[in-house]
Amino acid sequence: MDNENNANAIEALKTIALEGLKEQRRARRWGIFFKLLFWGYLLIIGAIFIMGLLGTNSDDSITASEITAVVDIKGVIMDEADASADLVIPSLRKAFANPKTKAVLLRINSPGGSPVQAGQINDEIRRLRTLHEDIPVYAVVSDICASGGYYIAVAADKIYADKASLVGSIGVRMDNFGFVEAMNKLGVERRLITAGENKGMLDPFLPENPKEVEHVKTLLNMTHQQFINVVKEGRGKRLKDNPDLFTGLIWTGEGAKELGLIDELGDERYVAREVVKAPTMVNFTSEKDFLDKIGEQLGTSVSQWFMQSSTPQPRMY
Repeated sequence: MDNENNANAIEALKTIALEGLKEQRRARRWGIFFKLLFWGYLLIIGAIFIMGLLGTNSDDSITASEITAVVDIKGVIMDEADASADLVIPSLRKAFANPKTKAVLLRINSPGGSPVQAGQINDEIRRLRTLHEDIPVYAVVSDICASGGYYIAVAADKIYADKASLVGSIGVRMDNFGFVEAMNKLGVERRLITAGENKGMLDPFLPENPKEVEHVKTLLNMTHQQFINVVKEGRGKRLKDNPDLFTGLIWTGEGAKELGLIDELGDERYVAREVVKAPTMVNFTSEKDFLDKIGEQLGTSVSQWFMQSSTPQPRMY
């Protein structure tokens, strides 16, 4: 009986050991599967990243004797964004420096942003045009070219847009808000200590000060006049005499053409093919790396809120 029990026990142990081995093999197989899946995912992401870097730089760009150099200005124009002067200006310099470049095409899709960033980009375009007189610059609008976006566009020799594109908004704004009544209802007392009479200017938790408001309006008017001067310098006699032109209104591509804000209707392919006569487009746009973009998305909204609530900034959008 004992021998039989021992045999049964040994058999049971063998069965348990075999099942354990099978489980280990299954776990190993799954481990290999997930590792392969992970590395496959990385390879796909890497391929997409490389394709993104290549952009329109296909084999045609190697064999073509002349190219249309493209620089994208997308999204809000602000420091540390994709459309910042720190990224756009080096892109412009590379585009102009390429020996195959027949023309530079600014592909704009922006609601505007910082007048400082837009001004720096405008200045650089005009400087590069002076250095490379044989290379024309064309701005092409996709969905929107407003405020700071248009501030940049007027540095080009000609501006093109779709008939339904939104163009204009030649004005400057500064946003703020007030919590005074809400604080009074809640019984909250604001205690602000400053060194400097106007250091707490436009504090959202204090009543508006007419003197401060007047000062800010002066700043905005000065910035607006700078914007108007840049537009007049860039567009010259092409601008129509219209009282609404510099009021901040926005028009479709068709309306913008009638007012002289743009020259013709057409997209980037039309301009490269029919105007530049160099249909091979090569993108010279510098982009932030993936981790920087993630960090920016997480932090931009928070930083903008703090900037607006502490020291509001003039904006062209």
